[in-house]
Amino acid sequence: MTKYNVDQAHSHLGFQVKHMMISKVKGNFGSFTADIDANPEDLTGASIKFVIDVASVNSNNEDRDNHLKSGEFFDVEQFPKMTFVATNIKSTGDGEYEITGDFTIKDVTKSVTFEAEYGGKGTNPWGQEVVGFEAETKINRKDFGLTWNAALETGGVLVGDDIKINIELEANPA
Repeated sequence: MTKYNVDQAHSHLGFQVKHMMISKVKGNFGSFTADIDANPEDLTGASIKFVIDVASVNSNNEDRDNHLKSGEFFDVEQFPKMTFVATNIKSTGDGEYEITGDFTIKDVTKSVTFEAEYGGKGTNPWGQEVVGFEAETKINRKDFGLTWNAALETGGVLVGDDIKINIELEANPA
């Protein structure tokens, strides 16, 4: 097993949600850390923990971001971090995994499974080993107490319930 550090400049933790039931709003969390102790070519015995700085949410709209940080959504004053801690990692094929773990938003923890794929290993221009992974999942935001919404005059709601989360991760040995 090797300990890995996330390369923030080459990693992305994003999300998307339906807006007005007709389009998608996408965003990301610009600040997160990960404690990864793994064999990148066989994640089944890995130790993985993510800590996300909720105040780093960015949806390309300052008013919306401020609303997301407020008590009606994430309540960053009281709950500044989200976490994911892997509890089970299962190989599902060549370099593909189901990574199940405890995902905590605000004061709610639920089991969530990410579909993950090992992207490979290389050497950067400075001679350092680099590994890459992609992972995605879908959660229902209401399961985590994120229930604010607004009804639309034409029917339906402003914010969808399902949130797609995607992670593109580049890491280097510590």
